[in-house]
Amino acid sequence: MRVFFTHLNSLIIILISFFFFITSSTSLDTLTGTQILKTNQTLLSENQTFVLGFFRGSNTNYYLGIWYNNISPQTIVWVANRDNPIDNSAGHLKIGDNGNFVLLNSSGNPAWSSNQTNAKNPVIQLLDTGNLLLKDLSDTTNNNYLWQSFEYPTDTLLPGMKVGWNLDTGTEKHLTSWKVEGEDPSSGDYTLKIDYHGLPEALLRRNQTIIYRNGPWNGERFSGIPGMKDNTNDLKYNFTYDEHGVWFSFSVTEPSLLSRIILSSDSDGQYQRYMWIQGRWNKFSYTPKDPCDYYRHCGPYGVCENDASPICTCMQGFRPKNQEAWNLRDGSDGCVRNTVLNCSTDKFLHLENMKLPETSSVFMNKSMTLDECGSLCKRNCSCTAYANIDIRNGGSGCVMWFGQLFDMNVHRPGGQDLYVRLAAADIGSSSSNKNHRAVLAIGITLSALVLVLGLVAICYLRKKRQQSSRGDQRNMDDLKLPMFNFDTLMMATNNFSQDNKLGEGGFGSVYRGRLIEGQEIAVKRLSENSGQGINEFKNEIKLIAKLQHRNLVRLLGCCIEKNEKMVVYEYMKNRGLDSILFDKSKNLLLNWERRFNIIYGIAKGLLYLHQDSRFRIIHRDLKISNILLDIEMNPKISDFGMARIFDKDQTQEKTIRVVGTYGYMSPEYIMDGNFSIKSDIYSFGVMVLEIITGKKNRGFSCDNHELNLLENVWRRWHEGTILTLIDPSMGNSYTESEILRCIHVGLLCVQECAEDRPTMSSVILMLSSEAALMPRPSNPGFFLRRNHAETSSRNQDNTESVNQVTVTLLNAR
Repeated sequence: MRVFFTHLNSLIIILISFFFFITSSTSLDTLTGTQILKTNQTLLSENQTFVLGFFRGSNTNYYLGIWYNNISPQTIVWVANRDNPIDNSAGHLKIGDNGNFVLLNSSGNPAWSSNQTNAKNPVIQLLDTGNLLLKDLSDTTNNNYLWQSFEYPTDTLLPGMKVGWNLDTGTEKHLTSWKVEGEDPSSGDYTLKIDYHGLPEALLRRNQTIIYRNGPWNGERFSGIPGMKDNTNDLKYNFTYDEHGVWFSFSVTEPSLLSRIILSSDSDGQYQRYMWIQGRWNKFSYTPKDPCDYYRHCGPYGVCENDASPICTCMQGFRPKNQEAWNLRDGSDGCVRNTVLNCSTDKFLHLENMKLPETSSVFMNKSMTLDECGSLCKRNCSCTAYANIDIRNGGSGCVMWFGQLFDMNVHRPGGQDLYVRLAAADIGSSSSNKNHRAVLAIGITLSALVLVLGLVAICYLRKKRQQSSRGDQRNMDDLKLPMFNFDTLMMATNNFSQDNKLGEGGFGSVYRGRLIEGQEIAVKRLSENSGQGINEFKNEIKLIAKLQHRNLVRLLGCCIEKNEKMVVYEYMKNRGLDSILFDKSKNLLLNWERRFNIIYGIAKGLLYLHQDSRFRIIHRDLKISNILLDIEMNPKISDFGMARIFDKDQTQEKTIRVVGTYGYMSPEYIMDGNFSIKSDIYSFGVMVLEIITGKKNRGFSCDNHELNLLENVWRRWHEGTILTLIDPSMGNSYTESEILRCIHVGLLCVQECAEDRPTMSSVILMLSSEAALMPRPSNPGFFLRRNHAETSSRNQDNTESVNQVTVTLLNAR
């Protein structure tokens, strides 16, 4: 009897184990022919890097996919049945009778399957690379897979995964975006494919329309992505092509480093590279990102340069085909030659820093030198340009173009040399083609001199008011700043219509606009009657024109014409941070990862202003509404009308005109007019606490006798209940230690005594390192109470410092 119960207990244990397997997730990385994977089960790779399982889309249907393990939010890298989901939880994955594996819906019908095979002992295995394999256990040959998911990419490229062509079989692999990012994994509108014709390159399409090409591979990088080489410390790009095929892939130098490339549908089909660092996905690069990245933006023979104005230009020896459209900044018709070619006397114009023209129909020879390539192009009267294929070791290989040249960009630095055929008369009589730049520069200088003299003469004859306006414009000319004419901006903003109005401030309104060439802009139009704002207008132009940083709003130009004064900026699709942070219907967009990136980005922008730029800049009007967000929610500091330039060794300045915004101004600035980098840091600290709590700091007045934000944070910090102030719209997207560190930084920045506040370099260190030592914060400056009686009733623990201030000379904006 004892033996019977012993066997019975063993049987029960076996049955329980089997039941547990079929009803819950399993940590195994392999599925055999006798097992099934249900919608509530998963496979986990050996080192627990990737998971295979089912997830639900926004339509509540089920999809079989692969995602990173222990990464939040869930990051899916591959989807099996993206265009044929199963409609309920009764579906499952199994190995079919013929050796393939198949996904069955609730009716037992296949929704998706791998290729047909004849495996005797098939198994499914998930690797730590994210590759899902179907292999035969009876075949002991290494790497002899019957099927692998790496050969069927969806929207993500992982290390070791390839896209391209197998020319022996005629098969092609490419990326296709999701229909809706993060919601609908079905095939979207964007594809990234390798074009193997001519000199291979990758093409990004929206449906069937090419919207971007990355240029041919030059041995180090794609010609149109100069930044690729700068990012090769942590990974290596691989691009190979021969008569058997053409393939692109990448690999990581450290196996534990998580990196991926995705084709996004959220950002108009951007090709983006991410790396997992310090608990979040960091976007290291993306394309297209500038107007010049878009396909054939400047037409045949046109050259696009993002830093120029207009961005489309004709190279030497060419002129606009449609001058009227060109004047309106529409360069799509491109350029035409000034002089007809004569094969026997033609010469070649040497262009530097170029993205090579479109290469789908070119001649190429990998063994020729550049001199041999030039000689061959010279003898062939149909050859219009030539260049090296490979730029390494001084250059090698030959690529030659015939007919028109399309999609040329200037990349400084990072482009390569291109030699374009020109009539001898257009090259000039110089013995060296390289001298044409000096000749061109002299010509431009003389033309500019004549133009300036002409303007002076005109200004002398015009009315006094017009003379003043032109004088303002000449001041701007000293900055070599692109100038927009009034008609261009009027057309771009639909005659400054109310529908295009983004906002209004003390000095005027801001409008959204679109130039004819397609670039979106924001136009700040100074109010005609706002005489007080003219100096601030000039100040903003002069300052921001000299500053270049990814976390500062980019100035595109200005307009001083017809008594109008306007500033033209890059357009920020997500507008001001305040429009999202303080809007309950939108603040769900700001999870903790995005909020931290915004805080960190503002800090980097301020570090540049205070320390790394040519000048030491004090902004003086930092606030949430002056932080603009681009399409990826990257922050950019804006509105430099109140900013001041300091000498590198200058630490403080005093003013009798206190300007700024309630709740963001430091105590020493309000009371004594003293401002410094520490007054900016005070404003930064207020913003940090507002971003974390989602609440505004109300500044001086407190009619309902409640605590303002700084006082509330300070009190809760000492009570140990600070986490109750965190914006609930973030849910559980944050880690407690990280958010407490940021609150600590915010409190250090708003300390009442300016000397106690950290510098921005210290702030960056404290934000980016958990090991950084952080001092105990002292009392913030509150500016709360109207009388001492109210203050003392709330100040019994002596943890606060309250300043009683009456400010009469204050221009709030």
